[in-house]
Amino acid sequence: MIEDYYSIVSAAFLSFLSAYLTTPLFISFMRATGIVGRDIMKKGSPKVVDMGGPGVLFGFLTGIFYYIGVKVFLFGDLSYLDFLLASISTILIISLIGIFDTLTSLMKEREGKGMFERMKRRGIPQWLYFLIPLPAAVPLAAVNAGVSYMVLPLLGRVNFGRFFPLVLIPLAILMCSNATNFLAGFNGLEAGMGSVLHLALGLYALINGRTASAAIALSFAAALLAFLRYNWYPAKVFPGDLTYTIGATCVCVAVVGNIERYAILCFAPWILEAFLKLRSRFKAESYGILQQDGTLKPPPTKIYSLTHLVMRLRPLREWEVSLILIFSEVVVCTVSYLLLLYRII
Repeated sequence: MIEDYYSIVSAAFLSFLSAYLTTPLFISFMRATGIVGRDIMKKGSPKVVDMGGPGVLFGFLTGIFYYIGVKVFLFGDLSYLDFLLASISTILIISLIGIFDTLTSLMKEREGKGMFERMKRRGIPQWLYFLIPLPAAVPLAAVNAGVSYMVLPLLGRVNFGRFFPLVLIPLAILMCSNATNFLAGFNGLEAGMGSVLHLALGLYALINGRTASAAIALSFAAALLAFLRYNWYPAKVFPGDLTYTIGATCVCVAVVGNIERYAILCFAPWILEAFLKLRSRFKAESYGILQQDGTLKPPPTKIYSLTHLVMRLRPLREWEVSLILIFSEVVVCTVSYLLLLYRII
């Protein structure tokens, strides 16, 4: 077991280092190829690279492949190899979807009235926007064909039979990837909250001996933390193609480690965000209105996002909004752990 701990820590370190060193290279490449968007909550709406996923994915894959290599070639341990490879497949598929969404939304020319041309400037159509993550669930669902139960808050262990891999896993991928895509738009927000979420899941999995789950979560958290260095205010790169990936990776970690109960509790802010967006029929944005003094004002509507709620507290700068929400996720994860530790839930 101690070898697993060393391997996981080494994998996380490699993920951080790889993402930290390669993200600037990807930023330069994306800027040169014109993959940039406007930072609308800054004076003058400066251009910022709009695709930070490649650096994070490179870091994550470096770490997780190192972990797999150590387990297989040094220790001859093939346990959970299928779950690890299925999770990697799911994460890569959902990342490709995020890249496709980012690229189509950045296209500026309209060349006709066909379906593809209509997607330009506004990205994937709304009806497809919610359903497109479903193919990413196939690898994870396939390796869980023999699993029939999950552990839920208040209910405990529940046996769902074939309903679990065939319906619940695809549904979880669909809902969680969209939920993390809703709470976005502020420098450092997605990467900050996502890194806290996966760090908490990884440590919880490690404490409970779910090493494969811990390796996925901690490697991804480390890559996100490295990316945060470049995504923090004022951002040099946006995580536009990563928003789906953060939620899908959470599902992989929860399913592989069978820690669904803790994952659901830690995911509470995104669940609340989804319900707030539902009030607007998913049409509201999370952005604030920039004021002359550099603070942000919530839009003159009802509260349709957690960011709207935070901005109503007092005049806040963009980085302060992000910091408050990141800290709130730290509190949620800590309280959730204590609730399970003392068997309150």
